[in-house]
Amino acid sequence: MRPVSPSGLLLAMALASVTAPSFAAMAIDAAAITRQGNGKGAPPCMACHGVDGAGQTASGNPRLAGINAGYLQKQLDDFASGARSNPIMQANATALSEDERHALALYYSKLPLPPALAKPAAALPAADSLGAQLATRGRWSSGVPACVQCHGPGGVGVGAHFPPLAGQPSAYIAAQLMAWQQGTRHNDPLQLMQHLSAALSAQDIQAVAAWFAAQPLPAAGAAP
Repeated sequence: MRPVSPSGLLLAMALASVTAPSFAAMAIDAAAITRQGNGKGAPPCMACHGVDGAGQTASGNPRLAGINAGYLQKQLDDFASGARSNPIMQANATALSEDERHALALYYSKLPLPPALAKPAAALPAADSLGAQLATRGRWSSGVPACVQCHGPGGVGVGAHFPPLAGQPSAYIAAQLMAWQQGTRHNDPLQLMQHLSAALSAQDIQAVAAWFAAQPLPAAGAAP
C-alpha cells in the first residue's frame, strides 16, 4: 500500500467533509435566522456579522460571505460541541439545530463578496514588510512556511480546511493566531496552525494579520 502524503490526506478530509443538505436543512429559512434569530435562543447573525456578511472591522467579527460552506459548518459544529472556544459563539451555535447550522453555512457561502471589501481601508504593506514576507515567502529558518501555500494566492482560501484570510479584520486574524498559540483553539487539520503559530512572535502575528486584512477582494457579485 502506497503511503498517503499530508496533502493527500487533507484533500481526502476536505472531500469527506462535503455532505449533501438534508431535506430539513433545505426547508429552513436561513436568511430569516440571520435577520431575526431562530426564536429558540440564537440571536440574529447580522448583529455581529453585518447585513451582507461582511463582518465588523472595529469589533473584529469575521466576514462570513462567500466562505466555503464546509468550513463554516465545521466551525459552527465545533462551537456547538465545545471543540472551538468562544463564549458568544458557543451559546449561539448550541441554540441552533444541526440542520440550522447546515442551512446557515450554505446561505453565507452563497452570498456575494460585499462591495466594501473590494477596496480595504488599510494601505497595502510594502512587498518587503514583515507581514508580506511571512505571508508570501514564510520564514523557513523557524519552520514557518508561507501562509499562501495553504490559504491560496493573496489569502483567498482553499477548500473546507483553509479559509480565506483576505477580507478578514486584522484583529480577528491576530486573535485566532494567538488562540492557536495559547492552546485555546485546537480545531485545525493535523494541528498545522498550532505548530506554526508557536514559531511566531507577537510582532509577527500583528504584521501578517495586517497584511491579509489589507488584501483587496474581487468586486461585488464575483466568486470568492
